[in-house]
This record gives sequence, structure tokens and C-alpha cells, in this order.
Amino acid sequence: MKTVVIHKALDLRLEDRDAATPAVGQVSIAVKRGGICGSDLHYYRHGGFGTIRLQEPMILGHEVAGQITALGSGVTNLKIGDAVAVSPSRACGRCMYCQRGQQNQCLDMMFYGSAMRVPHVQGAFQQLLVAEASQCHKVADGISMEEAAFAEPFAVTLHAIVRAGSLANKRVLVTGCGPIGALAIVSARAHGAQELVATDVSDFTLGLARKVGADHTVNVTTHAEGIMPFKSNKGSFDILIEASGNEQALRLGLEVLRPRGILIQLGLGGEVTIPQNLIVAKEIEIRGSFRFHEEFALAVDLINRRRVDLKPLLTEVVPLQEAERGFQLAGDRARAMKVQIAF
Repeated sequence: MKTVVIHKALDLRLEDRDAATPAVGQVSIAVKRGGICGSDLHYYRHGGFGTIRLQEPMILGHEVAGQITALGSGVTNLKIGDAVAVSPSRACGRCMYCQRGQQNQCLDMMFYGSAMRVPHVQGAFQQLLVAEASQCHKVADGISMEEAAFAEPFAVTLHAIVRAGSLANKRVLVTGCGPIGALAIVSARAHGAQELVATDVSDFTLGLARKVGADHTVNVTTHAEGIMPFKSNKGSFDILIEASGNEQALRLGLEVLRPRGILIQLGLGGEVTIPQNLIVAKEIEIRGSFRFHEEFALAVDLINRRRVDLKPLLTEVVPLQEAERGFQLAGDRARAMKVQIAF
């Protein structure tokens, strides 16, 4: 089978690998679509992120959907031919955090396409993927593989909403409208946010933010004055979902967050400094949000029941043979939101 393998920065290869056979409790999946994530782009562009660096060749990818082709013994909840979205998260179920119901903090996590462990956890950008049956969530008839492959990044943003708490009658600001920021808008809308405002530096991404539910958008580079009205009375927003990982966006968001507002830090970046006096004076709560667990099932359910429309966020589906072009396109925020690979 063909796989998409990263060797070092800017060294992406299509390689032949032997397909595995499903063992007890496992299934084999013909991967149909795989979304290129920001972490995939970091491996492609830089050979890693932060202190995490590639130590060996690694199959990329963790946003996939496909069709069951074979069943291992003991699998009774799936059948050959089922369309499934595949959760890339394999928590151990035994450690102290798993036992507390905090599986996203698992001490022995196996997450597809991650160089955090050595040997690395190989990713899901492969034509035939063997996974635990428990990772597979059925996709309803009529739902496309493109939609199903959005389940993983959608789940990330649904977890962020869980961390924020109830959004009923709340005004929400989303800073950064890449794929995660745009999906955070979808998640916040689905959870009843009263008003949604989005900021970014790209008119292209802000246009898509409006398509998926933002009531108002501000390009903070070309129309910085657009944020000024939200600074009145110590701030206008109850919740800030910071999805850019950018220090300037974080600082600006804190300025327009109301006293006792909640900051959900969803975007990943480097070290940043924060206005400590402002946080103290406005009694702001800071909450991180990392990956997901049970929210993956919720993401698939919302997609299956067509409670959300994620199709506007799909820029292009590239054939497997053009995977590198797909990575180049996915990294261009002036032209692309979500790019998927057809396997």
C-alpha cells in the first residue's frame, strides 16, 4: 500500500509499506479521505514543533475516514462495508488520568502521526489502516467521506466548548480563523452562543468564518479600528477562544474580554508574555484546551444528523500522488482552509 511519510523538513515521500492484518478487536479500513492538519504542516515545514523533532521516518496524518474492509475476531459492532470516521486517539485506559475520565491527558497515549514518542506513533495517511474497533465511529448514509474526515478537528473545538462551559446568552470572540478557529465558530454556534465575532489577518479566512456562523468579523491588520467598539465598558465578550497561538491576538482578546470572562487557549505557539495586571484587575480565568476524548463521538453524531455544515471549509481534495502539492496549498492561508488527500 502507499503511505505519506515525512523524513525531515521538506522531505515528504510516497512510500510502499506492507499492509497489516487486523488482530483481535481490530479492523482494517480502506482510507478514503485524510485532512492535512496544522501539526502535519509543522512536521513538513520544520521537521517538528517546539522541542519535538523527528527522530525517524514517520507516516503523517490523523484526520481520516474510510470503509471497513476486514474484521478481526471479536468485532461485532461493525461490518465489512461500513463507512467510519477514525479517532486517532488511543488512550491506555489504565493510568491515573484515564481512570479519572481525563483520557486526553493519558500518560501512555498513542496518537496517530506523533513524534512525541520514540519509536514514533505512525499516522493514518495510508491506504489500508488497521485500527481498534473502538476507534471507529459509523458514518451515516448520505454523509460524504470529506465531511466525515472533519470529525477529528471538529472534536478538538467541541472539547474547547466543554472547557468554556455554557454558552447560553454569551458573547464569544474567536481570534484566529484557520481550520480550528473556523470550527470553533461552528461549535460555539451549535452550543447556543448569543453572538460570535471573529478576528484574523486574512480576508479569505474571515469570509469563510462568516459562512459558518460568525456574526461579525474584523481584519485586525487592515481594519484594526473595527475592534475598538468592543473595548468599551471594560470589554464586550464573555468568552475568548484564542485559536491563533499569537501573542498579539491574545493581548487584544484580553482587552475586549469582560471582567470575570473566560479565556480558552486553544491555539499552540511559542512562549508568550501576558498582561498580568489586566488579568488580575478583570479577574479573568485562563483555561487550556487539549485534544478531546468523548467529543469525537459527538462530532460524528452532529455531522451524521446534519446539525452542522462543514463543507464550506473544504478548499480542495488532492489525489494521493499530489500529496506534497496538498501540503503546500494547506499552508497558504490566503488560498486554503482545509485540504484533504484522496487515498
